[in-house]
Amino acid sequence: MVKQTSSNPVSKFISVFQYSGIAIGLVWDTSAALTVVMALTTLVSGILPAAIASIGGLFVDAVASAFQETGNSAQQMRSEALYYVFLEAGLVVLMTAAQRISTVCQSILRVLLGNKINVMILEKALTLELAHFEDSEFYDKLVRARREASSRPLSLVIKTFDLFRDSILLVTIGIWLYQFSPYAVLLLGLAGVPAFLAEARFSGEAFRIHRRRSAERRLQIYLEMVLTREDGVKEVKLLQLGKLFVQRYVDIFKNIYREDKSLVLRRGFWGYVLGLLASAAFYFAYGWVGFAAIAGTITIGQMTMYIAQFRLGQNAVTSSLTAVNGMYEDNLYLSNLSEYLSHKVPEQTGSKIKGPDSGAGILFENVSFNYPGSENPALHNINLHIRPGESLAIVGENGSGKTTLIKLLTRLYVPTEGKIFLEGLELSGWDIGTLRQKIGVIFQDFSRYQLVVGENIGIGDVKNIHQDDHVADAARKGMADVFIRDLPAGYKTQLGTWFKDGKELSGGQWQKIALSRAFMRNQADILILDEPTAAIDAKAEAEIFEHFRDLTANKISIIISHRFSTVRRADYIVVLEQGEILERGSHTELLHLDGQYATLFKLQAKGYQ
Repeated sequence: MVKQTSSNPVSKFISVFQYSGIAIGLVWDTSAALTVVMALTTLVSGILPAAIASIGGLFVDAVASAFQETGNSAQQMRSEALYYVFLEAGLVVLMTAAQRISTVCQSILRVLLGNKINVMILEKALTLELAHFEDSEFYDKLVRARREASSRPLSLVIKTFDLFRDSILLVTIGIWLYQFSPYAVLLLGLAGVPAFLAEARFSGEAFRIHRRRSAERRLQIYLEMVLTREDGVKEVKLLQLGKLFVQRYVDIFKNIYREDKSLVLRRGFWGYVLGLLASAAFYFAYGWVGFAAIAGTITIGQMTMYIAQFRLGQNAVTSSLTAVNGMYEDNLYLSNLSEYLSHKVPEQTGSKIKGPDSGAGILFENVSFNYPGSENPALHNINLHIRPGESLAIVGENGSGKTTLIKLLTRLYVPTEGKIFLEGLELSGWDIGTLRQKIGVIFQDFSRYQLVVGENIGIGDVKNIHQDDHVADAARKGMADVFIRDLPAGYKTQLGTWFKDGKELSGGQWQKIALSRAFMRNQADILILDEPTAAIDAKAEAEIFEHFRDLTANKISIIISHRFSTVRRADYIVVLEQGEILERGSHTELLHLDGQYATLFKLQAKGYQ
């Protein structure tokens, strides 16, 4: 990563090339042909300006000589002047073409590279664990990587080519100016240094400010989402949260604006002051060359050429120093992308596609789990054995660790201590894709995908997403087929309100869609329902679980529910409290035990009396 705190100009100059190789590699992989064309047009753009200025000087001398000569000599000078006009015009046409071609290449590469980088970021996200997305610091890395990273690699390459072009131009101009005076070359080189030092400092400061703001900008995006999306606007209106959230949004903007305004003002002031120094250097050279022409040491044409060369040289120095500063800033931003993409993620998958003992079921051995940054374990010393064909119900208060246990089983988390086995093989040994194909699960906070009905259900088993019979069977088992038949286009109906002709569903209907999605995996050996019927009426719940019992007759089924009418149907019940198993047994055994389960059951039963 670039050392952002370095104030050494030499270190800054060296650091601008730290990510240039990576950036050029990305651009080359995106389109080698366009990269080569950009390099060639850059070379042409670096050589031609000095040549055009030199030819302009020769033209002035030819015109001046034509005034002094007579007869054939004057005619020859006029012909020579005309030749220089056409030659310079041809070089200008060539240079303009090179610049236009370079611009076209940049525009095409910007689109292609932006897509490539975004795909790389998304593919990296697929390799991350759930804990990464729940870690605010790491999520800020993701936000920083996505912000501007798609354009920065191309920007770095363009500035690298610009620096290459300006370096060629400066070498060419330096050769011409050296003939006038070595001190003119030195003056040209030193004129832009103060502005470079100031810009380097402000570039680093701007980057550090933007890096520090990741959390604030994420909060702004969240507030925008709450205020503008249909799933948040109901409570915003009913609770009259609009003014509060808008004010928070404005307060964040004001803090950002205050810092930006200070930086822009200081940057503008010092840019103006130090720019005056560069202008003073040019006009000093302007007068110097003019008095040399008056003294007769150089011709009028040479004076014109040297002034043009010095102006070109000054612009090239300013441009090259700006390119260096821009490269430094691009490197700082690219460090975000590199930091994110190079983040080491533990290997999630083993290689086994079956365990040594298909009748062993699921086994938790002394399993504990702590969320990052939490001192209290979410689960502690869990020992549990679930055999094939058994149905397990897990009950407990909110926060007791029920869903965490399921996330460990599905390898969304890895145990802090202990081991989990499936078919006699530890979960870490399973091929992660195979393991998750063996499990069908619906969480309480299921997703409401803005897709057509068939796809919304079919994504439960992507391999069979277009198998209409399979989708329809899953919808029947999830009790969604009843209302799907009444939708405008049946299984082709767009759900949600984000896209044209979208149909919004009730909470219970969405939950049946999610249930159907879980039932898509009819080849799964394990079916898990985490509070699956919270938004469904009691009658529909009873019907769903009759289907569920039929579906899981020879499978492992795990149910998390607060409804004891559902829980009591399970072969085995586990009561969790503060991350530990407090009680276990059948419904009858737990009632006889007269402990926590019996207390909760009686309280709920009393509510129905």
